[in-house]
Amino acid sequence: MRVIIQRVAHASVKVDGEYTGKIDQGFMLLVGITQTDTIDIVKKIAKKCAELRVFEDENGKMNKGLSDVKGKILSISQFTLYADCKKGRRPGFERAAKGDVAKPLWEAFNEEIRSYGLEVETGIFGADMKVELLNDGPVTIILDSAEMGLE
Repeated sequence: MRVIIQRVAHASVKVDGEYTGKIDQGFMLLVGITQTDTIDIVKKIAKKCAELRVFEDENGKMNKGLSDVKGKILSISQFTLYADCKKGRRPGFERAAKGDVAKPLWEAFNEEIRSYGLEVETGIFGADMKVELLNDGPVTIILDSAEMGLE
């Protein structure tokens, strides 16, 4: 599982010209699911996202989490995080989980984050989405379950 976390001042996603998710301060998450992901991995990555402290305190240190700043999450499923560009000029996506596996894991990921008392807005799985955000900082963090020793 790969999650790109972007600290945002605001973010939104539209499908067919209609907002499906819109937040002010918080995280925009780009979420990639691979074939080897499990519910256990999903829960551990969700916990890390929910508890990550990257908002500044009164001393300018990154000591505050989403709950401290009343932040929200915009979660976007993104299979392209598993693009393989080693050969040729067109990426391959063999490592990305198929929709029947990825969608329930992405939904479980969002529900797990909600279990921490956080509000989660989403895009629509598999849809052509238009995403806008104002990156704050910028602060961008990559969580990769393989690098974290979870696979």
